[in-house]
Amino acid sequence: MKRAAVALILQLRDGELGVLMIRRAEKEGDPWSGQMAFPGGRREPDDENDLETARRETDEEIGLHLGTQEPCIGALSELNAINSRFRGLVISPYVFHLERSVNFHPNHEVAEVVWVPLEFLLDTDNREEMVWERNGMRLRMPCYFYEERRIWGLSLRMLDELMDVVAGKSPERRRWRRF
Repeated sequence: MKRAAVALILQLRDGELGVLMIRRAEKEGDPWSGQMAFPGGRREPDDENDLETARRETDEEIGLHLGTQEPCIGALSELNAINSRFRGLVISPYVFHLERSVNFHPNHEVAEVVWVPLEFLLDTDNREEMVWERNGMRLRMPCYFYEERRIWGLSLRMLDELMDVVAGKSPERRRWRRF
């Protein structure tokens, strides 16, 4: 199976804990083109492990080096990406706590960097539904619209698990470093 990894980066901003997301650049043939996501990508043969992939891809995509100052505070459940192009792709999400201020330098894969307040994601009144259409099929899917940016799919699944950890609804919280 092919592997990928992403970084969910938390930071206290103006007294509010937020998670860093990116809006992917529009690119023909990219199944996630223009979507809200987390910095990350496919594992390269030189990557020692998935955690190293998340760190390398974050540096490449937004110019943020996640070094010893930003240790990984936890990992979320691996997810399988299923679509016609990436059958059998396993994605490993890692969570980091960023304490320093940084300037981002997005590469060609990233249209913008966005901080989404966890308070917004924890408020169930902000949850909406969308209709996803593909090959004549119509499915109702949960989503958020944060400042006109749609958060759904794999990113939403990762955020839902993160919100369970933050809200103390997950036993995984015991194994995480404090943030």
